[in-house]
Amino acid sequence: MATTTGHDSTGYQSKEYTSSADSGEAARTQEANITRHMTAEQHETAKKAARFGYGPLAQINTAESGLLPAFGGEFQPGTYKAVEGRKFANPAPLGLSAFALTTFVLSLINMGTRGVAEPNLVVALAFGYGGLVQLLAGMWEMAVGNTFGATALSSYGGFWIAVGIILTPGGFEIPASIEAAQGAGAFYDSFGFFLMGWFIFTTLLLIATLRSTVAFFLLFFTLDLAFLFLGIGYLQRDDTNSPNPPIIKTGGFFGLMAAFLAWYNAMAGILDTSNSFFIVPVAHFPWSVTGSNRRKDQKAERTNV
Repeated sequence: MATTTGHDSTGYQSKEYTSSADSGEAARTQEANITRHMTAEQHETAKKAARFGYGPLAQINTAESGLLPAFGGEFQPGTYKAVEGRKFANPAPLGLSAFALTTFVLSLINMGTRGVAEPNLVVALAFGYGGLVQLLAGMWEMAVGNTFGATALSSYGGFWIAVGIILTPGGFEIPASIEAAQGAGAFYDSFGFFLMGWFIFTTLLLIATLRSTVAFFLLFFTLDLAFLFLGIGYLQRDDTNSPNPPIIKTGGFFGLMAAFLAWYNAMAGILDTSNSFFIVPVAHFPWSVTGSNRRKDQKAERTNV
């Protein structure tokens, strides 16, 4: 910035004249005209964008705001008030990651990948990661006041522990006991009932995601289809009285999609302005709370213009 300086008779600097005063005033006037029609949320976003960058690669840390958004960080399908003075980190990415990895491995086995058919390896994951760790994440969701997250993560943690108990080789001998008591195919029927029950439960959770985000909805939608097809595969068996291979593979495919979507949603919760240069898009539904607020802001902007 060019300046001219005047001095008094003693030689000391007396005052400074800024040659760009008029241009600075014009810039401030232009800025006032731009920001006059901005909402409070847009003002806050602009302040944070000034710190972390502008454009599609900028990301705002949602944990700094009073209300947390529909999932894109928290395992929550709608906006809710954060727990004051929360001492816990966000447990959702941990629970989602535990679910994703265990589902990924079992789904590959259900699809018969590289000829692997026995799910014995899943027992370790079902007890340790998908079971215990996810159950703990669900309990921590309860501690931070998230009813949906606590219900979903704790329930699916219990699901994986139950699967581990059922599939433990030579352990609880559940399949052999059922077959011995009720004949061939009785275990497959029982396991089919088990999976259909989880299909019903997942459908209930799916309904709660209809006003959230596309990524969150698709996670439960693909998981719902996985339970449905796996349940049908065990109930409608082939000519050898074994689980129907094409239907089981279809269930495995949807399970694989659910695993990747769980990882995607987990990444949305992990990446923020402190560790990432880009935002993970989760696509809010137009009829969601966030989508409705955006439409109202856009309508207000057009009215002001």
